[in-house]
Amino acid sequence: MNNIEFISPINGDMLHSYDGLVKKGALQTIVKVKAPLQHLIVINGVEAREQEGVFEAEIVLTEYRNLVEVQNRTTGESQQITVFWLPNFAGHYRLSIDDNIWFLRDIHQNSAHYNSIFDNEYLSFLKQVHDAYGTKIHLNLFYETDGFNLSQLTDKYKSEWTSNADWLRLSFHARGEFPDMPYRTAGYEQVAEDCELVKNEIRRFAGEAVMGPVTTLHWGEATVEGSRALRDAGYVGQLGYFNVDDGLFAVSYYLTVEQRRQLKKRFVWHDTQEGITFIRSSIVIDKKELPEIVPHLDNYANLPSGLPPYVDFLVHEQYFYPFYEAYQPDFRDRILTCVQWATQKGYQPAFLGDCIF
Repeated sequence: MNNIEFISPINGDMLHSYDGLVKKGALQTIVKVKAPLQHLIVINGVEAREQEGVFEAEIVLTEYRNLVEVQNRTTGESQQITVFWLPNFAGHYRLSIDDNIWFLRDIHQNSAHYNSIFDNEYLSFLKQVHDAYGTKIHLNLFYETDGFNLSQLTDKYKSEWTSNADWLRLSFHARGEFPDMPYRTAGYEQVAEDCELVKNEIRRFAGEAVMGPVTTLHWGEATVEGSRALRDAGYVGQLGYFNVDDGLFAVSYYLTVEQRRQLKKRFVWHDTQEGITFIRSSIVIDKKELPEIVPHLDNYANLPSGLPPYVDFLVHEQYFYPFYEAYQPDFRDRILTCVQWATQKGYQPAFLGDCIF
């Protein structure tokens, strides 16, 4: 019987500068465990002090992957977990956009007279956001929509895509918008096949430079086999909402209720068994009215989690267009409000892939 229980961190936790004191590139952080009282408890060689029934010790993390070992020297038993140290995670943000396909259809339809991908109105706006604030922008793509798929898109702008890869990223989202939750029960092969379909086309028309190790799966629901397929395709970072205890769609891949609770509190967690890092989005912009955005983001400071260490602003492409049934005329203002909030709070633009590995 094991009488040692980790309270914080737990196995797979990814720690950042909000979790302690950073000195010379290392993190000094407190480990808390439950263990039998009046026993000699040692954590990574440091004798722990008992405070109100909990043992605490300050340890130093110097590597990306770190072993934390608790020894009960009274009984001889021990327990280990793996935690991660992310020196570049806290204090950064990005804009991520799901369901992208219509702007690519427009570029396809107008390729005869578009001299640049930024002749497209949607991409032109996103470039304005980047030019004004330095924002890194990540677009998750569908393969197809009515009468168009990515194989039809010209590669004549490939060099332009590549030259903007320092701020613009493309990745797989799903084969198409419907059915809803297309991968909720899908096996490895279906996810792998659809993912490769999109990745091959991105590689063809935009080049390797715009690709990275992070994506958001459509509806954020997958079996463990589906998430493995994404991982094996290079998407070792997978973003979702990780809703729990609130009646909302989980958008949490295959994770358990307890794992979702940890992600909701921590914003990032690594499944050490599967080798996948999960990241929680901070807001779904199109689900908040413009006046609600700043109060929603400010309110994180009042929650046990505190302000997000890394802020992912998530929105969906279709709300940009007047012809869409749920068009949001203030789409641009909502995005600018988020980016301005991050800037005022001191967050710096950075892709997730540069922050979680």
